[in-house]
Amino acid sequence: MSLERERDTTVSEKLQALGAVMTRYGLVVVFAWIGAMKFSAYEANGIQPLVTNSPLMSWLYNIFSVQAFSNWLGVLEIAIAVMIAARPISRQISAAGSALAAVLFLGTLSFMLSTPPVWEGTLGGFPALSVAPGQFLLKDLALLGASIWTLGEALAGRRHDR
Repeated sequence: MSLERERDTTVSEKLQALGAVMTRYGLVVVFAWIGAMKFSAYEANGIQPLVTNSPLMSWLYNIFSVQAFSNWLGVLEIAIAVMIAARPISRQISAAGSALAAVLFLGTLSFMLSTPPVWEGTLGGFPALSVAPGQFLLKDLALLGASIWTLGEALAGRRHDR
């Protein structure tokens, strides 16, 4: 292998390793931070229109108050952060956290179908996204991809450990 090709391989491998760390621990930061915010009335009230308009989740407000549901979600999101971060200790726990993250992001992406102001009416509606909640929710597509990647990486690591 030529020296230039070897250097390119080293750079690409380092970038891939950095990307893997940023993907995994970026998810951890997102879940921990947003999960911690769920304990505030500001955040509980912020997610209320999303949950209220969702045919999949609106029934939860028949069981929990707005704040209690937000608190429960905060606990779940912080638990997911801890589980994904556990990758150096337990690939299985990290894989489970990544799977839960993927399910959560599928749920939040479903809000794009049920929340009225997702499409910007002044621009003719679909495909023009509103800033909030449209663009706010769309970023969850990338986070879903990151969750699936971290799940696959943790599961692949389990096979290599055997």
